[in-house]
Amino acid sequence: MKTRKELKKLYNTLEFQKEYQYDGKDLGALCTQAGTTFHLWSPLAEEVELRLYRDGKHSECFQKIAMQKEKRGVWSYQTERYLHGVYYDYQIPWDGEIVELGDPYARGCGVNGIRSMVVDLNRTNPLQWEHDQRPKKREENIIYELHIKEFSWDESGGFSKENRGKYKAFTEEHTTLFGDGEHSTGLDYLKELGVTHVQLMPVYDYGSVDESNDEEFNWGYDPENYNVPEGSYATDTEDGAVRIREFKEMVQSLHKNGFRVIMDVVYNHMYSLESNLNKAVPWYYFRTKDDGTISNGSACGNDVASERPMCANYIVDSVLYWAEEYHIDGFRFDLMGLLDVDLMNRIRRELDVRYGRGEILVFGEPWAADETAIEGTAVPALKKHIAQLDCEIGMFCDDTRDAIKGHVFEAEIPGFVNGANGLEEKILNSVRAWSTDGRNVKAPSQVITYVSAHDNWTLWDKLEKTISDEEERIRINKMAAAMYMTCQGNLFFLSGEEFARTKDGLENTYNAPIELNRLDWERAYRYTDLRTYYQGLIALRKQLPGLCDKSEGAWKRIFEEWKTEGVVGFFVDNTGKVYESKWKTLCVIYNSTRETVSKELKEGDWEILVDSESSFRWKEGKKVGCAKAAPKSVLVLGQRSQKYEMDIWKTRF
Repeated sequence: MKTRKELKKLYNTLEFQKEYQYDGKDLGALCTQAGTTFHLWSPLAEEVELRLYRDGKHSECFQKIAMQKEKRGVWSYQTERYLHGVYYDYQIPWDGEIVELGDPYARGCGVNGIRSMVVDLNRTNPLQWEHDQRPKKREENIIYELHIKEFSWDESGGFSKENRGKYKAFTEEHTTLFGDGEHSTGLDYLKELGVTHVQLMPVYDYGSVDESNDEEFNWGYDPENYNVPEGSYATDTEDGAVRIREFKEMVQSLHKNGFRVIMDVVYNHMYSLESNLNKAVPWYYFRTKDDGTISNGSACGNDVASERPMCANYIVDSVLYWAEEYHIDGFRFDLMGLLDVDLMNRIRRELDVRYGRGEILVFGEPWAADETAIEGTAVPALKKHIAQLDCEIGMFCDDTRDAIKGHVFEAEIPGFVNGANGLEEKILNSVRAWSTDGRNVKAPSQVITYVSAHDNWTLWDKLEKTISDEEERIRINKMAAAMYMTCQGNLFFLSGEEFARTKDGLENTYNAPIELNRLDWERAYRYTDLRTYYQGLIALRKQLPGLCDKSEGAWKRIFEEWKTEGVVGFFVDNTGKVYESKWKTLCVIYNSTRETVSKELKEGDWEILVDSESSFRWKEGKKVGCAKAAPKSVLVLGQRSQKYEMDIWKTRF
């Protein structure tokens, strides 16, 4: 076998690409009533043996089959036998050593992903799966980040014991706090909160937990089998078909209850260099430096070489597979800055062709942990290259996050809401989703506006680092929420942010006990005032086209802005393109000072929509002649639209 340095040189030759690039869609094991086929791309192998098993873990191989070498580096075997439920792996001799590997293109697997599984996917479909439809696309996206196990593990959620921490918990409806029949949890809670999208932290098969041990916990950013659901969330980890069926049941239930489903995908690295991809084609799928050392821009020991044709094909095919087979509605790319711009734009195009322009959400983290050895003319999908990305590819906006609440890594460094000075201009840029003339951001569609995610401290824990008094912390939490929910862009927040979710001040809990990471449903009702404030903000947001507009010219809706130390104010053209609002103009004031701030208003009927005490003022219709923002708060006023009133009158008569 050649060295990594020699292989790098080989893989980058035009001759290798011409001879071995394979664009077929039949890699992996495909099973129908007509028979079963196996295809593996391993262009440097001199022989490949397919081995079949009765189960995914214990049994001995019952048949060994020498695979046939085809063109373009593909090895194949086909049979008329219906092998659904049979497990398999491959053996490849490399330099006198026999290497055992699962199928890199597996669609099913056994416990812990060691053996792959042949699956007739039609047999994994729940009842009425063919009629499953994603909820209608809205102008506004409000994304709620959830971890499968965290969502339902705690007894307070009222989920059945056998489904706690599992996919099946998402199929349980009308769950309540300890089953009291009064305080909603689960899906009903999410409906009451008003979110539109549920973003699932990694749900493909990952390697950092033992699936047979229900006590283990991890966030799951350690891919093993990219195209197979994680088994630890299934009620049966041994039968590879169960995880597939229960995953589909979860998606079906979320769709039925009005939520779109986003997958958190980690194509930038794998759990280990002992991955099936690396065993099948040594060092093709991973970046190495010119001297042969392994690129580590992911801080995980390996960076995926997304710019290589077969690696790009693999990622694109995987995304399309989840969208088609599992009806996934969006993809959040972990460390997207390690992937290349051409690949991300290609993913966007492929999804648009199949499902319609922008129908499937695509966004990611526009950064990397370190430099990566990206090859040739490929451009990494970093924040500084956002102008080269399709305007329907979004990026998490760390500038907005840090301007509002403070430095993400330095606990005591505050943001606008908790005492920092000189951030007023950044806040105004955040309001416009950083998309004014001359900036790299093309439109608010490219920006994910947020202040908390699974990484780093929760918002509550970050505020606790700078604010000791809990009553004031609640007030500042409300202010932070009202600020990012009155900025343009796609809204995103961590599950539990709305009820002061805490991880006891720990920053990184990726492998901490589930007792620390779980959603505490009791806390949701202990912090009812804060949670209700989020509900009102979300409900109002959906009525504000001036902030929901994702078009390239949306930033022009923000006008007559002003700023003084600790205060930012602006007006919003709130007339509708897709729908009309009750309020034609908004006045918004962010006041981080300890004094009341006043602003004269233009003529017209102005109503309080949000103030320091309530985010449901918009239901009251209380009129004011002057804007007065209380200390440490956000004030939102709305000027009544005569056109809206006329439209309502026409519908009634």
